[in-house]
Amino acid sequence: MGDLSRRSGLRGIGTWFNKQVVEPFVEIISRILGAQPKELALSAALGITLGVFPIVGVTFFLCVLAITMLGTAVNAPTVMLANFLATPIELSLIIVFLRFGEFITGGAHFPLTADALKKVLTGKASKEILLSIVHALLGWLVLAPFILGLLYIVLVPCFTMLVRRFSPSISLENEDEVSYTEVMLKVRDA
Repeated sequence: MGDLSRRSGLRGIGTWFNKQVVEPFVEIISRILGAQPKELALSAALGITLGVFPIVGVTFFLCVLAITMLGTAVNAPTVMLANFLATPIELSLIIVFLRFGEFITGGAHFPLTADALKKVLTGKASKEILLSIVHALLGWLVLAPFILGLLYIVLVPCFTMLVRRFSPSISLENEDEVSYTEVMLKVRDA
């Protein structure tokens, strides 16, 4: 069997798979586990918030832009994973953002009927489509800060618990630091 795997190149495939897939995956996981809970919470909240952007297919580029702009303040794999996991939510929230944008502007409702779809497919509703996209973007722009803040508040305790549970060797931020009052008491007593 060993001779067969050597002759057929299976050993080379295993080595390639280990170097190209397994080792990078382990490195990503170790980076995620090495991150602080607040960084992970911000990254996940940002990924989900950008992941529900109402134009399908744009979220990946928004996440790459955010990662580039924020740099080390966010954990890139966490942002991208949260963005990917938010895709089903994105599809269901498009109508919510559309209706909220229409409510804010006081604009007419874009009909979500078979006739409207027929007009869209035949090109007779281009102005209405453009206006509905603007309404959905406006709805997302208004709600995005609230979504980001709420997700961050909810995710910080979750990631704190996960980091403590799965990374006992990693100390949490400010856990080992001496407080200001302790330093002042030691200085005063000395």
